[in-house]
Amino acid sequence: FQLYGYCYQDSNDIPDTLTTITELGSPLEMIQLLQTSWEDRFRICLSLVRLLHYLAHSPLGSVTLLDFRPRQFVIVDGELKVTDLDDASIEESSCTTNSDCFMEFPARNFTLPCSVEGRCQSMNEKRNLYNAYRFFFTYLLPHSAPSSLRPLLDKIVNATGNHTECGNTKYCFFHPGLSVSSEFTQKCVKSANTKYRRVPEAFIPDENYRCWPSYHHKGCLLSVFDVNEAIEICDSYSQCKAFVLTNQTTWTGRQLVFFKTASNHIMPDPDKITYVKVTD
Repeated sequence: FQLYGYCYQDSNDIPDTLTTITELGSPLEMIQLLQTSWEDRFRICLSLVRLLHYLAHSPLGSVTLLDFRPRQFVIVDGELKVTDLDDASIEESSCTTNSDCFMEFPARNFTLPCSVEGRCQSMNEKRNLYNAYRFFFTYLLPHSAPSSLRPLLDKIVNATGNHTECGNTKYCFFHPGLSVSSEFTQKCVKSANTKYRRVPEAFIPDENYRCWPSYHHKGCLLSVFDVNEAIEICDSYSQCKAFVLTNQTTWTGRQLVFFKTASNHIMPDPDKITYVKVTD
C-alpha cells in the first residue's frame, strides 16, 4: 500500500498517535468481483501472490497477517493491496517437536516440521498462503476460467489448499509447470470453419446483445488473443452475426472485441475492423 505521508502526535489528549496518509482504494466486495471478467480476477490473484511473496521475504523477516480476510484489502487500479497491518506479526512459532507446529483452520489442519533452531518452518508464509487459498483463489480462479487453462488452475488451487507443490508463494503461479500468467496470453484455440467477411475501418454502433462476463454492461465486449479466438466466440453464440475488433487491449495485451447480433448499419471508423458472418 502506497504511503504518502504520516504525522506523529504526542500530546496529553492523544499520546503516542501515528496518523498515516495512504492512497485511496476501493473496498473489496467478493460478490462484485465474481461478476467481473476472469482476466481481471486473475490480475487480482497475481497481485496477491506478489504481496504474499513480499511478506514472506520482507526486510523484517517473514510477516503473517493474523486477520487475513477480504475486508483487510482494497483494490487500487485493478491490483489488490493490504490496507490494515494492525494484526501483522513477524514472530515465528517456537517448537521442540513437529507436533508443536500445528496449524488449525475451519476446513483442515496442517503440521509443519520443527527446525533444528526450534522454529516452525515457514509457518507465517504457509498461514498466509492457505488463507489466500480459502478466501481468494478458490473463488476467483476457477470461476468462468478459460477452458484451456482449467487443468492448470485446478493444480494451482489444489496445491495451495494442500500445501504440497507450493513450497513458496510464487511457485504456483510462476513455476514452468504451473504457469498461468504466460499461458493466458498464448493462442490456445483452433481456427474455425465459419466464413467471415472482413470490413476494414468499420464499426457497428448498435445491434448489441448482453453476454457474461463482459467489459461493457450494455453489450458483449470480451478480450481475445486473435481473430481466430473472436471467431470461435462468435460461433458459440447463436445471436452473434458479426464482431468488431477495437484498438483497445487489456492489461495482458489481449484485444477487446464487440460482438453483434447483426450488421445492418455499418459506419466508418479508422480504429476498428468489422468481421461479418457470411450466410449461405
